Amino acid sequence: MINDLLRGNARFVETVFENEREHFAELAKAQKPTVLWIGCSDSRVPVNTITQTPAGEIFVHRNVANIVAPNDWNLSAVLEFSINHLNIPDIVICGHYGCGGILALDQSSEHDQYVPIWLHNAREAAHRVDRREPGLDATTRHNRIVEENVRLQLEHLASYPFVGRAMEQGKLRLSGWVYDMNSGRIQTLEAGKA
Repeated sequence: MINDLLRGNARFVETVFENEREHFAELAKAQKPTVLWIGCSDSRVPVNTITQTPAGEIFVHRNVANIVAPNDWNLSAVLEFSINHLNIPDIVICGHYGCGGILALDQSSEHDQYVPIWLHNAREAAHRVDRREPGLDATTRHNRIVEENVRLQLEHLASYPFVGRAMEQGKLRLSGWVYDMNSGRIQTLEAGKA
């Protein structure tokens, strides 16, 4: 597979890079993304592919289950850089149906040490759905938890003081989306009730 990646890069250079040399030359000077995308690490959710955006348009942070953890120094630095240095006006948190991280909320594994700790940041989404809509079938419940997790992570995001200030000053907008791998479509979410 590693050799396939290198061959793919060679094809990229010969076709895309050469055909868009001016665009890539501008990108080499500086980046000016307009959106910060906080999404899942899932390999089936390629940001630029599903949004049909060119390189340089989206600043990306991905992790298991698109979580905004209050103690995540990596994300904190990404947020600070996005807001204070890149002046990005929009942040999107995008979850997706069929998310293995959300499915893992209901599973236990004696072999995982870090996944359960990480997913603690999404557990409230499952609790909210179970309180609000008890007795859902497994697929519907999963989809509702995916959606509620996006809303929960938006709450976590807004709790960062510098994010809240940027929003109050009208410099930053937050959006919650869910990608459906079966249709290829993204749906926007409205804020929910706890």
